[in-house]
Amino acid sequence: MKKKLIFTSVFSLLGLLVSAQEKKETVKEKWKYEPNFMVGVDALNAGVSFFSDRQLFQGFISSKIKGSIHGIVEAGFEKNIYQKNGYDATVNGPFAKIGAFYMLAKDSENEFNGFYGGAKVAGSFYNQEYFSIPIRGFGGSSSSISLPTSSQSSFWLEGTIGGRVQLFESNFFIDVNMQPRYLMVTSKQDEVVPMIVPGFGRSSSKFLMGFAWNIAYKF
Repeated sequence: MKKKLIFTSVFSLLGLLVSAQEKKETVKEKWKYEPNFMVGVDALNAGVSFFSDRQLFQGFISSKIKGSIHGIVEAGFEKNIYQKNGYDATVNGPFAKIGAFYMLAKDSENEFNGFYGGAKVAGSFYNQEYFSIPIRGFGGSSSSISLPTSSQSSFWLEGTIGGRVQLFESNFFIDVNMQPRYLMVTSKQDEVVPMIVPGFGRSSSKFLMGFAWNIAYKF
């Protein structure tokens, strides 16, 4: 009777150890980290930079948050000039954007393939210099003034509408998107509205449309 009790106790203990180990493995599998983020660079604007006054280099990191929702962070640097309607200005500085997008339609075999839409908030801290600003004088005469280099800041809202497609069976993707932008807040130098904002664009309007053609790698 005593031997039977000992064997029963030993097997019960072994059963508990095995059960605990299985639960431990299950928890490990449940919380096992699987990389699902993507890193990309804007190849189009970087290539055009070699042939234009606008030097724009930017990239992004995105990651699936839950379901079809992805978070995204973008950063870059722009150097540009504005020469129009008597204005002559130059600007350079970094910019950053943060937001999220939703996969509106995706491939059943690859959830990173598909079309998406979303929004971001963006900002830039940059240096600008005005070599010429047109001034209307008495009797319709015109002249110009210049302003020294100064530090400025601007912030805007940006939508994103685009799509991603995997390159063959690799981890590389092509990501193409359009970016409608609205300038919300900007600093001014002597009440002069900035003609160029890095990451936003070159225009005296608060509305602009951006475009990016990215090469991305999924980890």
